[in-house]
Amino acid sequence: MRKALTAVAGVLALAAAWAVVTLLDDGGTEAASPSTPAAATATAPITRQDLVDTKTVDGSLTYAGERQVSTDASGTVTWVAAEGSVVRRGRPLLKVDRKPVVVMYGSLPLYRPLRQGVSDGPDVKQLERNLKALGYGDDLTVDDHFSYATYLAVKAWQDDNGLPETGQVDATQVVFLPSAVRVTDAKTEVGGRAAPGQPIITVSGLRRLVHVDLDTGDQALAKKGAKVTVELPGGEKVNGKISSVGTVAKSSGSDQGQSSGTTTVDVDITLDKTPKTKLDQAPVEVELVSERHKNVLAVPVEALLALREGGFGVEVVENGATRLVAVETGAFGGGMVEITGTGLAEGMRVGVPES
Repeated sequence: MRKALTAVAGVLALAAAWAVVTLLDDGGTEAASPSTPAAATATAPITRQDLVDTKTVDGSLTYAGERQVSTDASGTVTWVAAEGSVVRRGRPLLKVDRKPVVVMYGSLPLYRPLRQGVSDGPDVKQLERNLKALGYGDDLTVDDHFSYATYLAVKAWQDDNGLPETGQVDATQVVFLPSAVRVTDAKTEVGGRAAPGQPIITVSGLRRLVHVDLDTGDQALAKKGAKVTVELPGGEKVNGKISSVGTVAKSSGSDQGQSSGTTTVDVDITLDKTPKTKLDQAPVEVELVSERHKNVLAVPVEALLALREGGFGVEVVENGATRLVAVETGAFGGGMVEITGTGLAEGMRVGVPES
């Protein structure tokens, strides 16, 4: 739901209904004039201020860095981490034939078996750094070389994890991930079959973010670094900042490849504080700033009157009398609307419906 647009539409409908009463007497003639006594309405001042034009779009509260994980292990799944659980270094994501596939931290995938005799490389250093962090290999030097000390550290780690003590590490035993992960979707279950290269679990990082599939027509509203306000489930409002804007448009909702669907771009938003809710994919509403209008005349939105000849006006109340002034509207923001019209000035009072 686009709150901002719905609110404005509802207010304008109300203004139109009020305008019929204000502008027409019983005979259908114009009732308001410079000498007409003020109607029994409340008033509000015309103010001079900055107005921020906003638009509210739908989004979802999720987690950063979602990815699919596969393993080279083959066999029967005998245990799998529960959805929503956090898996840290040294802990298993799942077990195949009761043997764990363990998480270690690193940016390089385990693309080759690591054992004595392999050529030096950053993947060796990555493994050694993890072994050291897990408390294995007091004499181990963390470098690019798979040494005898590395071999002994691997064997000790394998012994503690119920793995064959081969001194060799491969992708049936370990999966390297950048950091601790949260399980968002277990694509297998106990009793299922694991096969080499088959995605088995979807994981994400632990940092919360808001994702918006933004209509390409609104793409100008999303600037990297721009501040936004996010309304979370339950009504809590959190400030955030746009951290990334996609450069590739995606089509959705089309029927059998036809072009009738919606075209969107990905927008991610980081939050200034961690929300209380732990729900994944929880619906949220994001208020985007489209334009800032500085030092403009503004009145409450409900002061607008729909004129019979088209457009809008306001009822200026002065010295016990009223007069109608046609206005051009500009930005809407915070329940106020920018107006320009002949003879209008800051401090004048305009009629508004009584609450």
